[in-house]
Amino acid sequence: MKAESIRLAYTICTFEELSEKDKCLLEKAKEATYTSYSPFSHFCVGAAVELENGEVMQGSNQENASFTTGLCAERCVIFYANARYPDVPVKTIAIAARDTSGEFTANPTSPCGACRQVLSEIEYRYNKPMRVLLYGKEHVWVLESVSDLLPFKFNASSL
Repeated sequence: MKAESIRLAYTICTFEELSEKDKCLLEKAKEATYTSYSPFSHFCVGAAVELENGEVMQGSNQENASFTTGLCAERCVIFYANARYPDVPVKTIAIAARDTSGEFTANPTSPCGACRQVLSEIEYRYNKPMRVLLYGKEHVWVLESVSDLLPFKFNASSL
């Protein structure tokens, strides 16, 4: 038997320490939280992506009374970007959330498992890492690849 471990690499910084480009993308993600339709959870999530061609797109979570048919902000924006620009890789995704009191979360909110799988597929599809910016009022997490969110990923090479 052999024990192994995985080390996840990420940077913790303040919003002010980010580049202007990253700040702008996070502001777009924060802005997108206001288009959330979340009458059940009251947890508003926004996401923004920057594509390799410079386009920036936004998405937000959309809930439904049939809970499983709703969609997270991350998947909304990724699917929209891929539908509009199917041959253009996503460089960076920024994610922000407001809690049930309507305030932005103090700590970063990480994508759910389904979103991690979709984001991982985008990296695999374009064979390029996608940076991930996770916003919290107190600090921001910066990951250089979705692989740091989902180290044991399932993709076409697994089939």
